[in-house]
Amino acid sequence: MPARPDHRERTLVAPAICAGVGVHTGQRVRLSIRPASTGTGIVFVRSDVTDRDNRIPVAGDAVVDARLNTMIENAAGVQLSTIEHLMAAFCALGVSNAVVEVDGPELPILDGSALPFVQLLDRAGFRRQEAPVRYIQILEPIHVTDGDKHAALLPCDRYEMRFEIDFDNAVVGKQVIDFVVDEQTFRDEIMAARTFGFAHEVEALRQAGLARGGSLENAVVIDGDDILNPGGLRMEREFVRHKALDAIGDLYVLGAPLLGRYEGYKAGHAVNNRLVRALLDAPHAWREVVLEPQLARVG
Repeated sequence: MPARPDHRERTLVAPAICAGVGVHTGQRVRLSIRPASTGTGIVFVRSDVTDRDNRIPVAGDAVVDARLNTMIENAAGVQLSTIEHLMAAFCALGVSNAVVEVDGPELPILDGSALPFVQLLDRAGFRRQEAPVRYIQILEPIHVTDGDKHAALLPCDRYEMRFEIDFDNAVVGKQVIDFVVDEQTFRDEIMAARTFGFAHEVEALRQAGLARGGSLENAVVIDGDDILNPGGLRMEREFVRHKALDAIGDLYVLGAPLLGRYEGYKAGHAVNNRLVRALLDAPHAWREVVLEPQLARVG
């Protein structure tokens, strides 16, 4: 079954505030997540932009760059990048409505996982709203392929995910995870998995204007057959768990949780967004549904 049996929208009780560095820009930014009324959805606001519309509502077609992160843009050309970890936390914790103010072009990376965002949201608290959650029910399979990478959405009566990676590297290698996407599983198995990269790629990324804020404090860095982070990995198969975390966030740009099964092989943000757009382009393959709360049995 989906994560919460009440099937009602959810927002925060109070604002949640933090600050940190953007992993690609290296710029320090302040983030404030605020409660929002029913029907708002997830809306980002660039508080440092004052000369034009600075609100960026999240939507599948708002994603304009998905090379190494998920970047969204509004009609006025205002952009915001690296939203995927916070979006994954929103999805797993059932946050339907929130306004996220940020005073820079990129969300803070924090420790490279969704754990700090979950802790931030937990401290703010959650408020149940009366409107029913809209689920996106997958009716027919949707597939996308990019070389040897592929992803699919398949019909299923709950939200499931299977992810497989296969790196020519002894540290990472081939890893698979298959799980039900719900709040408890996310907290127990997914949220603490950190983003990762290879030491030999860092200089090229920085020359391209990326990874300027990356460090061992916010990413697992692999150098040949070694992990450079002093503490090593946090968990078994941390690499594939993080790819699943990214996928949960990438798919939540649809604005609603899924009733369907996602299967990804070597998929990244770009393939995930192609899958989102393919779904939106196939209205026969999905529908919006609301579910009734589960009633306790009597007798």
